Amino acid sequence: MKTVLLSTAGLAVLVVAAFFAFALSPEEIEAVERPAADSFDAGLVAKGRDLAALGNCLTCHRSEGGAPYAGGYGVETPVGTIYGSNITPDPETGIGRWSEAAFVRSMREGLGREGEHLYPAFPYTHFTRVTDGDLEALYAFLMTREAVAKTVPDPDLPFPMNVRPLLAAWKLLFFDEGAAPLEGVDDELERGRYLVDGLGHCGACHTPRNLFLAERSDAYLRGGEASGWANPPLAGDIHSPSPWSADEITTYLRGGFAETHGTAAGPMAEVAAQLKDAPAKDVLSMATYLVSLQTGVETPSANGQERPAQSERVVLGETLYRGACARCHEASGEGVAFARGSSQGLPLSQSTALHAPDGRNFAQFVLYGVEAPKGEAGWPMPGFADLLTDEQIAAIADYLRHDLAGQPAWDDMTGRIAGIRSQGESGQ
Repeated sequence: MKTVLLSTAGLAVLVVAAFFAFALSPEEIEAVERPAADSFDAGLVAKGRDLAALGNCLTCHRSEGGAPYAGGYGVETPVGTIYGSNITPDPETGIGRWSEAAFVRSMREGLGREGEHLYPAFPYTHFTRVTDGDLEALYAFLMTREAVAKTVPDPDLPFPMNVRPLLAAWKLLFFDEGAAPLEGVDDELERGRYLVDGLGHCGACHTPRNLFLAERSDAYLRGGEASGWANPPLAGDIHSPSPWSADEITTYLRGGFAETHGTAAGPMAEVAAQLKDAPAKDVLSMATYLVSLQTGVETPSANGQERPAQSERVVLGETLYRGACARCHEASGEGVAFARGSSQGLPLSQSTALHAPDGRNFAQFVLYGVEAPKGEAGWPMPGFADLLTDEQIAAIADYLRHDLAGQPAWDDMTGRIAGIRSQGESGQ
């Protein structure tokens, strides 16, 4: 009952705010002829290419098997699916008739060329912090891509979420526009902050959201959710048996793995695939900034601690683990090195997923496995969805939490696994 009242009150607030927002209805920006590709400076286009990789633009603006930047990727949100738009320079279905001013406005204000409000699944709440020079370079890069005629599906949202004018009210309440620095940020730490908060839009997945799906300002980078995965905190106390170093984060972001923490999967695998092509110096700046936000490790080591008592399920989990997992994750009774090109798995005592406060990521890994990053050798893990029951996977989880993490078993792990299985493979 309390939730219903809060939702009703929240909707009322949005409607009132929308009434006032209509007084400031945005105007259409006049269409232009598509700029010729050779009208853009080659150096500016190259800069835009690097920025697009840092912003992970391709992931949301390409459907599976589709043309680059032609849109169609379904972004799953708690209220429905929103599809990435076509941002190729096609004049009819893309942004070919958008002026640079229209493009900048979309990034800074979350408005389409015709003045329509854009859903914040397109993270303009972060892109509003991007400098004029970087937006100019991004525009040049996109306008020199191959034009692809492709109409993207309308958002699949229930009423009243499908009423775009309500977004004006949402912006009045939760959107801080135009916080970009004047131009280039040279200091490594500040450069990292600029990329993490702006083009990198890390908070879109790693910051929890409030009732209205806005990022909570009081929980900056303290962990979030996306596509059935729990996105760990990047600031404060992190969920890991040991702190991350800047070099480890850089390696993880540019290759999808870290020898002492684990491998990228789900939505993060695509981020790593894009950052592999981004300038190494910029990724290191992001890593340096993220390290500066860590205050400690939330999960203590199991060494020296009294472990929870074994149960019958823990004993069953050990038997299943020895039969299904130990061959890859152990060598001579100890964890093996997790290295480039190696077919051996990560020593699970170092697994961030195993030390997380809930078991959804562990369940995703075991059910659906992990593919090696594109163009890389090693790190593949088969999925066990067809080989192990929910109860058997939960038993393995109980054993590993008991034996390696020295932590209590996750609550209702069998139910968690069943729920993930019923939704099917996501984010891989």
